[in-house]
Amino acid sequence: MFRRILRSCLAAMIAALVTSPALPLPAAAVETGPVSKLPLPRYVSLKASRVNVRVGPGRQYAVSWLYLKPGLPVEVIQEYELWRRIRDSEGSEGWVYHSLLSGERTSIAAPWLKGKATMIDVHRSPAVDAPLAARLEPGVVTQVQECESGWCEITVSNRDGFVRQEDIWGVYPGEIFD
Repeated sequence: MFRRILRSCLAAMIAALVTSPALPLPAAAVETGPVSKLPLPRYVSLKASRVNVRVGPGRQYAVSWLYLKPGLPVEVIQEYELWRRIRDSEGSEGWVYHSLLSGERTSIAAPWLKGKATMIDVHRSPAVDAPLAARLEPGVVTQVQECESGWCEITVSNRDGFVRQEDIWGVYPGEIFD
C-alpha cells in the first residue's frame, strides 16, 4: 500500500512539473540571436537619449524616426551583425545599433489604454486586495525589477510596488525573472 501511495504521489509531482508553465523551455525550443546568442525575441530598453531607427541594418540606410526617451522598452526581434531590429509598443519596427540598447528591463503601463480615463493600480504586495502604493496613467514608463506568478515588481519616481503582469508592456505573459 505504501508503494502504491508513493507511486501515485510521484506520478502527480511529475505530471505537475511537466505541465507547469513556470518551467523554462528546453534550450532547443528557444531561438537565439546569431551574434549575441541571446534569446529572440527579447525585451530590452533604449540606453541613449537619442536613438536613430533605420530602415535597414547599417548607417547607409535612411533614418525612419528618432527616439528621444532613454529607458523606453523595445523588443529585439532580429539581429544582423551589430544591428538589432526592434519593435516598440505601437508595433513600429526598425533597426538600431546594438550599443544604443540596454539589458535593463523597463515597461510601459498599459499603452493600449493611452488616452482613456483609466489608471493602473500599483500595489504594495503582489495581491489584488493589497493596499495601493500608487496609480499610473497608461503610457508611464517604469523600471522592472522582477516578475513572478503573474506580478511584476516595478519602480517609478522612486516608488516601488507590484503590478499585474498583464497591465504592462515590456514583459512576456508568464515570464519569470529576477
